[in-house]
Amino acid sequence: MTYCVAVRVADGLVLLSDTRTNAGVDNVSRFSKMFTWERAGERAIGMATSGNLSITQGVITRLEQAIERSAEDPHVETILNAASLYRVAELVGEAMQGLQDRYRDSIQAEGAGADATVLVCGQRRGGRHRLFMVYSAGNFVEATADTPYFQIGEHKYGKPILDRVVTMETPLDEVAKAVCVSMDSTLRSNLSVGMPLDLAVIRRDACAFDVHERIEADDPRFVAISRRWGEALRNAFSSLPAILC
Repeated sequence: MTYCVAVRVADGLVLLSDTRTNAGVDNVSRFSKMFTWERAGERAIGMATSGNLSITQGVITRLEQAIERSAEDPHVETILNAASLYRVAELVGEAMQGLQDRYRDSIQAEGAGADATVLVCGQRRGGRHRLFMVYSAGNFVEATADTPYFQIGEHKYGKPILDRVVTMETPLDEVAKAVCVSMDSTLRSNLSVGMPLDLAVIRRDACAFDVHERIEADDPRFVAISRRWGEALRNAFSSLPAILC
């Protein structure tokens, strides 16, 4: 399974994903679910995927192939020359729709699910930083001030902390901590989500990745966040008033 989360706040964007793919108890693999493109100072785009792996890999391949073709033909539209991040989301949706139209029936005939979802975030020079969630049909929605984050995959375990902590005014370093706590809660409650993690941060108007790194299971920062969050929850629970008198 998968857990990916992306947050858009006033200061920028944060994207975090796990790397576990589970096709049964005896078929657990590791695949990166985060993909990034950058032309420093011009454009930075991050994507995270969940759902049918062949579909999501196909979407990324089609986007990459368009970029390769544009090197010889500048008229080819790609996510790196699209006029807006909205258009980038449309290109992702078009690639998704094309693959669903081609393979959905045959995938489902084999008893597998063809659904897939892609989180798309980033900023181009002269535009604002934006976050979209693209569905299997190719349609998408955009994050707003009322809903500043999107989750895909096993989202229920990591949602409460985001609802309580994240607003549009939350600083990026606090958002990064919140998504790590959200991921830690998911890791503890669902074995189909697993380490290592991929983390990316885009600061507003930088049009470049401020952070783009792999977090391993023994990363001291993540271990400390997990341990101290667990201790804080236990202490908070102990301090609650009794229900039974």
